[in-house]
Amino acid sequence: MTTLLDLKSSVLRQVQRSQSLRSRREPPPTASSPLTHSPDPLPRRISEESVSFFERTNAILQKQENMLRAAQAECQRGACTVPPPQEHVDQAFVPDRISRAELDLLYEEAVYTVVNRVGVPSPEQVKSDEELFAYLLKVFDMGEEEQDIILQKVQESKRASFSLRVSVMKAKNLMAKDANGYSDPYCMLGILVGQSPREPEEKKERKFSFRKRKEKLEKRSSTKEVLPARCIQVTEVKPETLNPVWDEHFVFEIDDVHNDLLHLDIWDHDDDVSVAEACKKLNEVSGLRGMGRYFKQIAKSVRSNGSSASSGSEENADDFLGCINIPLNEIPVAGYDTWFKLEPRSSASKVQGECHLILKLFTTQRDTALSKKDSNVSIHKKLLCQIVEFEHAHVKREPYNWNGQVSPPAWTVLTHHAVQTDLSPLQQAIIRWQCYSSHHRTQRVCYSLLLRLLRTIDAEWDPPTVRGDLERQLSDSFRLYTEHCLCLMKNMRQIFPCTSAAAITRYELMLRGIGYMQNMRAFKSVCPLRNELHLDITTAVKKGTAEWYESLIAQYKPEDGTLEDQLKRLVLVVDDVCADVQRAQNIYNQLFYSAVKVDFFSIAYRQLEKLVADDVNVAMERVCGTLEQESSRLTQIMGETIFELFMSLKILKGFREFLPLKDAKMLALTGFHNWFKSSIHKWLQIVHDRSCDRIRKAVETDKIEPVQQAKHSSSAVEVTTCFSQVREIWLQLAWPDSAGAFIFVTRLTDNFCSEAVCYSEMITRKIERNQQGRDHKSFTVQLCIALNNTEHVRVFLGHLPCDLDWPGVERAMEESCGVEGKDQVYKALNGQLFNMDLDLQREAKRLITLLTDKMLPELRRYIQHISLSPDSINNDDAVAPLMKYLQDTMVILTETLVKENLSRVLQSMWELLLRMILDTVTENRGVQVEFYNRFQYTVETLLQFFHAKGDGLSLEDMKSGDYKALDEELRLNKCSSFELIEQYYLEKISQQKTLKHTRYGRISVKCYYDAPEQRLTVEILHAADIIALDANGLSDPFVIVELCPHHLFPMAKSQRTQVKLKTLHPVFDELFYFHVSPEQYRHRFACLTFTVMDYDWLSTNDFAGEAVAPLSDFCWPGRPNASAAGKSVQPAILHLSRSKPSEKPIMRMLDARVGDREAQEFVRRLKEIEKSMEEE
Repeated sequence: MTTLLDLKSSVLRQVQRSQSLRSRREPPPTASSPLTHSPDPLPRRISEESVSFFERTNAILQKQENMLRAAQAECQRGACTVPPPQEHVDQAFVPDRISRAELDLLYEEAVYTVVNRVGVPSPEQVKSDEELFAYLLKVFDMGEEEQDIILQKVQESKRASFSLRVSVMKAKNLMAKDANGYSDPYCMLGILVGQSPREPEEKKERKFSFRKRKEKLEKRSSTKEVLPARCIQVTEVKPETLNPVWDEHFVFEIDDVHNDLLHLDIWDHDDDVSVAEACKKLNEVSGLRGMGRYFKQIAKSVRSNGSSASSGSEENADDFLGCINIPLNEIPVAGYDTWFKLEPRSSASKVQGECHLILKLFTTQRDTALSKKDSNVSIHKKLLCQIVEFEHAHVKREPYNWNGQVSPPAWTVLTHHAVQTDLSPLQQAIIRWQCYSSHHRTQRVCYSLLLRLLRTIDAEWDPPTVRGDLERQLSDSFRLYTEHCLCLMKNMRQIFPCTSAAAITRYELMLRGIGYMQNMRAFKSVCPLRNELHLDITTAVKKGTAEWYESLIAQYKPEDGTLEDQLKRLVLVVDDVCADVQRAQNIYNQLFYSAVKVDFFSIAYRQLEKLVADDVNVAMERVCGTLEQESSRLTQIMGETIFELFMSLKILKGFREFLPLKDAKMLALTGFHNWFKSSIHKWLQIVHDRSCDRIRKAVETDKIEPVQQAKHSSSAVEVTTCFSQVREIWLQLAWPDSAGAFIFVTRLTDNFCSEAVCYSEMITRKIERNQQGRDHKSFTVQLCIALNNTEHVRVFLGHLPCDLDWPGVERAMEESCGVEGKDQVYKALNGQLFNMDLDLQREAKRLITLLTDKMLPELRRYIQHISLSPDSINNDDAVAPLMKYLQDTMVILTETLVKENLSRVLQSMWELLLRMILDTVTENRGVQVEFYNRFQYTVETLLQFFHAKGDGLSLEDMKSGDYKALDEELRLNKCSSFELIEQYYLEKISQQKTLKHTRYGRISVKCYYDAPEQRLTVEILHAADIIALDANGLSDPFVIVELCPHHLFPMAKSQRTQVKLKTLHPVFDELFYFHVSPEQYRHRFACLTFTVMDYDWLSTNDFAGEAVAPLSDFCWPGRPNASAAGKSVQPAILHLSRSKPSEKPIMRMLDARVGDREAQEFVRRLKEIEKSMEEE
């Protein structure tokens, strides 16, 4: 509270010093020397520097807007073909290069795969061995001689052994064979030995079935369809369904992968012991040969085990539901996963439905050196890595954005190898992930590729199938990739700048990938201890932010050079931090939060804000320490730099609104404005000095011509522009401390007011200097423009309470200091504005006086013309020259003056004309009535002219002051002498009613009227406090009572009381009688006058005072004094007065009527009284 009281005292002293600006002419000189120990101030800077000063200040104020605009442009930046910056490569992540020997073995594996290709290739796969060998030659960088050696070795090696994996998944829409409308289906499947190319034509007529009649089987002469019993597999029976689901898997060894075929029957199970059971038992017997013996054995088994089956009867035999024949050489390389339509066994068979099968050929034995010492997974990974490295090296356009797509030869080799080595989809996905993520650490690829690979692993994930080395390798790949991404995050500002759309896209995909990874089942399974990935990301962001700020400090070196240089460099640091925080809020934060649920903005902002606050605080302590020295002054450049630093910190602090509420409290920059308090005070003085320079220059260069459609000149525009910029400076400062804000607002208001008054004085002096040699019209126009300039500035400053938020300062001070603080703010600020308004009005009156003084000779000539015009000229002709002049002047004024100034000028002209007419009339008292009638007409004409049917001055404003005096003067001059005398007594009666306790004493009288007798009785009782007119300090008073005016009471004589010697409180108690008729007392001006005189033995009596009483108070019917009880009424107390009659206009008018006897007699009597007063 002590601080606030001191503050209020200092502000009050400042306000008291500036209660009036009338004494100001120029702003006080302000030292603008450098911030060094220099006792002598430098000369004031030229105005051009002031203009550039405001331009630089405006650029500082626009900084935040420009930053937002640049950030918005970065957000809206479209696709960019410029490659993003190179991503960091950590040598620890670079895998070892494969040796030449290993490459040869891997090449042999690839050639072996090509030589042993099986299956129908897809359209995108290469069918030519030569093309594949040529491709592999390039991939492995082999010479033709080496290739021939390895190819010959492969051709001489043992052919690969193949097997067929068959998955019987389900069937649908089967034929119903049972009475309940369903069937009990099961499948019987096996491999048929390849057919001869010279197969008889009857094969086309019939289909093979595992359940032929014995005789038909025995009649078959061909032995091509020999099928070993161990190759027959049977599924489970699915009871009562036409859409069975088996999901059973079988593996068959293949002797001739090019000619054998897969045969499948679907049967309806009809008895307790069927071919299915028999077939299962036969599978336990080996060495059977020939289809006939095979079937006999099945039939025999059925008959021996069936409880109700009779020899040769098939009533309880299983019903045939359909079959499928699939040649192995028609299976695609990648296998089948499709629905097959069921076929009949002959043209007479009737079947329906489909069966879903998954078929895949693979090798069970490979005669290569690498396959004998390494796992299939490891071999395929090496092969893929070699191909990926070759393919990526040959990508021409945007290699950093490579999506992993390889050429058809590469895809063909990889597909065949994966199929031949029986790699599951999950194994292939893991291998691809390991290969591409490892390759990415040295050669960038598209992050969408890595994300797609992760999703494939997650979709195929089956924990039991990933064990041992594969699990360990997958865990290592996840760890390495995570560490690589964290390293990139740490350096994200250099690697993924917002200026590169491609880099931001890559960063988003990387974050989505790392975010997806930490939620994968595979990641949680193989990396169970890395469940705090978001903490690792937070640590990387913090470390990267700190390193980036350190690099910023190293770049700008804010501790080098002079103090001014240090501040400038610190501004650059803060601006870069603001831009970084802006990007964090606009771009990076959204990427981080949507992908990994990390609040990047809060982490980076809190860290950078603390670092900046520490550095700026230290710098400002040095500045304040220097400024506190008496010989040290703040230079303009230093002031600009401090202001720019303040604004940059304010921008940085403003980003806290995007923090979560709990994180926005007690930040390092919370009270940063206190570091700048003394500097901002000095800075505002510099602003004031530059404003004065700018205003002075504006007045010097002003040609006093209206600008564009306005009615003011360029200097007024320049002044208000200057004020607007200063106001914007304050608004941008947004000082948060209420007490400090009060001081600053008070100072700014004082500066504005003094600058406005200074401007108005300078523009007035310029007009005064320019009036010599100018014609009346051009000078009038310039005067009007100058008036408009002053009004333009005055109106602008009228918005100061709103512009500087005075109500907000009042509320803040009320909260701090109570109602007293609020009242002090209100009085101080409004007092400054009020004084400024008075001074501007004073200057405006000076200009208006200049304007009217220019009109004065012409107006005097036209008034004289009216005065001297003979009675034979009518009033319109007499007034016409004056009205013509006024109309011409009005055209100029209306065109050049704003409405407010037009009203002021018209009011001044009206008052001037009234005074001139009044002077003319006063100088011509006692002339003919026609003279006054003409001027009465003139006044009425002028009244209508200036009123302009409501568009000009208001009648209420015009009919006051001088108008009333002139109107009264004209009215009285047109009256007769008797009428003027009557008016004189009316005024006396009116004045008597307003007297209260005068210093001339009072008289007590009682008056009552006897109506039947028409007699007025006047009883003079006593007087009190009569003024002392004798040397002894007393008086010898007596009272003269008479009826006035005399021309109304020609027969009445004045009467007097006895003289009371040596007293100031005489008691008379005397009665006097007057004859008064009703016709006489009915006049308002009829009255009794009581004149108190001091009796003098040796000279004329002295006038002590007088009082009047209208007869209407006593004689009018209904009055208590006019009844029989009039004697008992209370006495009237009349206060005495001693006004000089010559001061009254009526007295002067009567005195001017030299030839009027009544007027001269009346004036003579009053002059005698006035003479006695003067002798005293």
